[in-house]
Amino acid sequence: MTRARTALVLVDLQRWIVDMPWQPADGDAVSEACGRLREHFASTGSSTVVLVRYVRADGADGGVDAAPNQLVPGLEPRTGESLVTKHGLDAFEGTDLHDRLCREGVTQVVIAGLSTAHGVAATAATALRLGYDVVVVSDATASVDAAQHREALDRLIALGARTGLVSDFAAAEVGGN
Repeated sequence: MTRARTALVLVDLQRWIVDMPWQPADGDAVSEACGRLREHFASTGSSTVVLVRYVRADGADGGVDAAPNQLVPGLEPRTGESLVTKHGLDAFEGTDLHDRLCREGVTQVVIAGLSTAHGVAATAATALRLGYDVVVVSDATASVDAAQHREALDRLIALGARTGLVSDFAAAEVGGN
C-alpha cells in the first residue's frame, strides 16, 4: 500500500456516540482500535488522517463547540490532520472531504469508527462511488448488534470494498509494504 496516497478516515468518535451500546465490540474498544490505527498512519509521516464528527445542522445539540460534539480524549485532531463536520450519515455529503482528499492525491481510504451500518457504511459507499479504493477496518468499527455489523460489512464487500484488521496495517508497516 502506498501510504502517501492513502487516507485514514475515522468516523463519529464522539463521547455520546462511543457510549452507546455497540457490538461485536463496545465503543471504548472501537475508539482504542481507531487510536492504534491512527498511530500506525501517523508514524509514516506521509499519510492523510481525517477525523469526522456528526453535529446537528439545526444546532439543537449545541453546535460544534458543545462538549458532546467533541471527539473522545486522545482522538482530538493533531497538527496536520483534518476535522470534518457532517450533518448526516455520510462524511462526504455536504462537506469538503472529497476536495481535501483530491488535493492530497488520495486514491485509497481506510475507514473505521461508528457505526458500521450507519456513518461508516454511508461514507464507504460514497467513497466507492467516487472511485476510491476502500478498506473498512472490521475490528475498529461496530454496530447495534453483531448481525447488523456483519451485514453492513457484507453489503460493502458486495459494492467493492475490502475489509481488513488493525493488525493488517501494523504488519504492513513492519514489513515495509
